[in-house]
Amino acid sequence: MLEKVGLGGSCYWCTEAIFSSLIGVKNVQQGWLNSFDDQEWFSEGVLLQFDTQLIKLDDLIEIHLKTHSATSNHSRRDKYRSAVYCESIAQIEATKSIIARLQGDFGKAIITQPLLLNELKLSPEQYQNYYYSDPSKPFCQNQITPKLLKLIEQFNDKVDHKIINKALDK
Repeated sequence: MLEKVGLGGSCYWCTEAIFSSLIGVKNVQQGWLNSFDDQEWFSEGVLLQFDTQLIKLDDLIEIHLKTHSATSNHSRRDKYRSAVYCESIAQIEATKSIIARLQGDFGKAIITQPLLLNELKLSPEQYQNYYYSDPSKPFCQNQITPKLLKLIEQFNDKVDHKIINKALDK
């Protein structure tokens, strides 16, 4: 079964590359996401579609929390809000439970918010699939590749090695 979830917390180029590298993630769109009411402002993120038979929401949230600063309320949180954008109230409740369960893995309080997804404004076409369209770009080599190597180290069994090895020239 296919589900969607949005994730925000760091540069959408980095987030897109991480989640495009996972088994069971079928589509990743990057841009600006928002929620409702006092969370209506847009921040960078990705919206992904995933196959629940191949990867669970629990895994996606754990990877998300461990691949960005999920405990840091830094000065750029307006642009890089730490959030899980959910499609339903049931997904919000599941996300809250997953975050609470994972809190013990962190030394500080997780600030990542489960929010109801309102809309996605796509980034320009030339930025979609940023890393995998040309992994040799300096930003990719200096910022994204180290994150992907960390992803492999921590979540090797969740990584689609066919996709990632081609980009890493392995």
